[in-house]
Amino acid sequence: MNPPPASDPVLSCDETRRLEKGLFAGDETKEWSAMRRAGQAVAAAVIEDFREIGGFPPQARVLVLAGKGHNGGDALLAAQTLLEKFPDAAVDVIFALGERTLRPLAFRAYRDLAHAVRERLTVRAVNDLSASYDLCLDGVFGFQFRSPVDAVVARLLARVNALPIRLRAAVDLPSGLGEGAKAGSPDMFRADFTYATGVVKTPVVDSSYAEVVGRLRYLDLGFFEEEPAEARLRVLTPKVLAPLAALRSPTSDKRDYGHVFILGGSRNFPGAILMSVQAALRSGAGLTTAFVPESLVPVFAAQAPEAMWVGWPETPDGGLALEGRHLLQERLSRASALVLGPGMGKEPETLALAKDVVQSASIPLLLDADALQPDIVRAGKAPRVLTPHRGEFMRILAGGDFREFQKASDAVVVLKGRLTGITQQERGYYSPYGGPVLARGGSGDCLAGIIGTQLARTPDDPLGAACRGTVWHGRAADLLARAHGQVAVRTTQL
Repeated sequence: MNPPPASDPVLSCDETRRLEKGLFAGDETKEWSAMRRAGQAVAAAVIEDFREIGGFPPQARVLVLAGKGHNGGDALLAAQTLLEKFPDAAVDVIFALGERTLRPLAFRAYRDLAHAVRERLTVRAVNDLSASYDLCLDGVFGFQFRSPVDAVVARLLARVNALPIRLRAAVDLPSGLGEGAKAGSPDMFRADFTYATGVVKTPVVDSSYAEVVGRLRYLDLGFFEEEPAEARLRVLTPKVLAPLAALRSPTSDKRDYGHVFILGGSRNFPGAILMSVQAALRSGAGLTTAFVPESLVPVFAAQAPEAMWVGWPETPDGGLALEGRHLLQERLSRASALVLGPGMGKEPETLALAKDVVQSASIPLLLDADALQPDIVRAGKAPRVLTPHRGEFMRILAGGDFREFQKASDAVVVLKGRLTGITQQERGYYSPYGGPVLARGGSGDCLAGIIGTQLARTPDDPLGAACRGTVWHGRAADLLARAHGQVAVRTTQL
């Protein structure tokens, strides 16, 4: 039995209330400690995410929307941490429900902020806001919120949503969002990033609210050192990559790290499989063999000489021909996993070949791109990972029910998107990494190569391989955007 991927539960707001009641039991000392950790974690995450747009401005103008409870306190403490780090920055604070409504810990957070940066702090009214800000920290409502939004707060949120703000950060949940909130309501803070403090709550992973949640960041505050009952939905943490950070054995051999086969490519789409191969080579494969149309081999071998390139007979249009089947069959005993699909195209002969390969395979498979056809993904009995985007996902379901498909296939499905989800049977995991830097051709081909390599290394654990590969891919994307921005980069830099 493989250990579950490193992750923490995604909880409903009611489950979060029960969790925090058990953790803190009304002890304000513990609550204050958690609030300080949350504020510091939000500030650190904001600084990192600002790197995607040139870094946190030394003379930043920060706007804090403070409610009366813990979320307001978190936002105020985050502002304090930022202003202590950037002595030329200034902060404006709006008490959305009035300063006198502040609960004791939120008032303590405000008092600490005022004491630390008094000359750079201004308390403002809604009608007295500046024309623009670099950062807005939304801490009006948290998971205790019950709709509807008060008219005064609704006007505040509408005013702030209309301002030109470089980065909008929601603390824990965008204000106005809660379980049962009406999707598309104008009475919600529209975040670029939502920083889930301590617990990821179910509303922020609901795709209905994607436009207000923005990108999700999970800030682990150590709430799950003693975890409650197993949750069906979970969020992956960076610890899932721990096996890749360990020292390799000094007596190891290349065969100890898997032999991944990659089958795909065509004259019409030559780059896709090359990116998959490059990603496999870069992500630790001991051996990589690529089967591509024979006309592509000389160029590809020069660009990635570490791989073993096998030229495949071509159809008249440059796809993979059925007659090359023996090339794979005679080598298949050497492989520990097979990636099928990148750049393959949709020629009937090539799709027939793909189905035949899947039907007879006994090693774990990763099916991507044009291999994601209803009859192909359902063929055979080998363990498999599927990596569709939403359009491909709907295609492979072919109008059927996803749960029934999962039960019948036992496939691991990596549904690529704003918040990539990985599912197998009743288990579901979210990867809160990556972002718009991945919105370019080839990022999925790289993901296929990375997961394929992990599958080759741990062929008995396709779920773990999919989770590791997805998190690695997303974390690499975050680092790429922070180093070079979201625009002037190439997919192969991943």
